[in-house]
Amino acid sequence: TGSSDPYCIVKVDDEAIIRTATVWKTLSPFWGEEYEVHLQPTFHSVSIYVMDEDALSRDDVIGKVCITRDMLAEHPKGYSGWVSLSEVDPDEEVQGEIHLRVEVQGSQGSRQRLRCTVLEAR
Repeated sequence: TGSSDPYCIVKVDDEAIIRTATVWKTLSPFWGEEYEVHLQPTFHSVSIYVMDEDALSRDDVIGKVCITRDMLAEHPKGYSGWVSLSEVDPDEEVQGEIHLRVEVQGSQGSRQRLRCTVLEAR
């Protein structure tokens, strides 16, 4: 039909912790949802999977974005920009990107928070 029914799943170290609402019949979803997640100091990555809900079969994976500890270390003041979705299944073509803003809040010695904002998707 030329559109998707997208939602996101957020995983920390491959454990699903968040599922957004589905935005029906769009290629430019807006969720407007906010979550607070406490990360272990030893976490390795936060992944955002963009899914396409399908009532008749298994939901399709549109693609994913992965934010690693190393990426955060490379951008200590944070990062803002478009990130292309990468494939989850090597047999699937992936198109799309997510506009992310990622920042670590708090001083080095105190408790830190990772703030990740998905601004747009296309």
